[in-house]
Amino acid sequence: MPIPILMPALSPTMEVGTLAKWLVNEGDEVLSGDIIAEIETDKATMEVEAVDEGTIGTITIAEGTANVAVNSTIAVLLLEGEDKSALETMETHTDTPKASAKEKEQKPAKEVKAADQPYKTNSPLKTNANGRIIASPLAKRIASQKNIDLSAIKGTGPNGRIIKADLEGAPEGTAVTRSFGEVAPVTSGHAISPVSDKEIFATYEEGTYDLVPLDNMRKTVAERLTVAKSTIPHFYLTIDCELDSLLDARKRLNDQSPKEGPGAFKISVNDFIIKAMGLALQQVPDANATWSTQGILRHKRSDVSVAVAVEGGLFTPVIRHCELKTLSEISNEMKDLAFRARSKKLAPHEYTGGTTSISNLGMFGIKKFDAVINPPQSTILAVGAGERRPTIVGDKVEPRTIMSVTLSCDHRVVDGALGAELLGAFKGYIEDPVTMLV
Repeated sequence: MPIPILMPALSPTMEVGTLAKWLVNEGDEVLSGDIIAEIETDKATMEVEAVDEGTIGTITIAEGTANVAVNSTIAVLLLEGEDKSALETMETHTDTPKASAKEKEQKPAKEVKAADQPYKTNSPLKTNANGRIIASPLAKRIASQKNIDLSAIKGTGPNGRIIKADLEGAPEGTAVTRSFGEVAPVTSGHAISPVSDKEIFATYEEGTYDLVPLDNMRKTVAERLTVAKSTIPHFYLTIDCELDSLLDARKRLNDQSPKEGPGAFKISVNDFIIKAMGLALQQVPDANATWSTQGILRHKRSDVSVAVAVEGGLFTPVIRHCELKTLSEISNEMKDLAFRARSKKLAPHEYTGGTTSISNLGMFGIKKFDAVINPPQSTILAVGAGERRPTIVGDKVEPRTIMSVTLSCDHRVVDGALGAELLGAFKGYIEDPVTMLV
């Protein structure tokens, strides 16, 4: 019997993706593990492997097609001895019509309208195992902006998920959406709504600007930062670190590195920062934590996300077990992750699951800045440039290389004293780098 090839879910939150490219044609024979297609998500381009041996009987979704639902049939594999006649008795599931990329540009995918999916109340509410409402990030944002009570809406998305179309026609002003989809009644007043597109376009004279469409990455970044600043109570702590000993140690280590070969390395200041943060989290374990409504998660490992700028946004690849890795291991792993991040070739598990983040703008000459926490993490370290500053040493003023770092904290998890303790531990490792080698 023919085997359907389904649109894969490349991350736990993925609902749709773009079928960027087919690497096979109808009639081609494939083996298990062969790369047959490339899928684009909001963050990366991933390869799809054949799960069995056979012949590509039909391709149901053309390359270049956007908004292909997870678990839709994108192609059908014929097994040994089967021909295309076997396809006639097989039903395939697809939420996206077969069309060329050009046709997709000219005719967007049909949205489900309120007339097709009437708004219903008093319906069974789809929740997850923790009792939270299951809704897409976009649906949650719309509900928050319009004060729509998600508990009164029946989801028509995958597995009962509430999606954008389900909110059309829903009564507004009934609730405000809180973090992670929790809903509470409005007590008084009106919700503050963002400036509408209509107001924005009315503000600026037509012809004085170019409109650059939002890609999936920029949309995702915008949504996550909006959630972070609206649901996480931020506060900031800044400390200065002297870098002279670190810079000397870095030079001596790099001078000892082989020029080439498997043992070669070139350690950066950022590698020391990653290692120091990993060790500081172990020294102050209460700060290595994540907030949830059921309790605070205390993480056992120091998995540090590192912001990497890419065209149109950023990735945060994760260096796991920083507390156990050597500086050279961190350096080589970070170079590999950064290279693949800029090529958008990271797998989702490589940029999710960190327990804290580091954002370094020192190479751009930025002295100090406040970074936005990357949810569900509770801290992020903003690193400024190292610069020569006059410093009081005993009774003298001497030049020292100073780096300012700012820790953004989720006050629900990390209070002022705890954040200061974490920064103090970090500063200790930076200013006495030999302690990182013990």
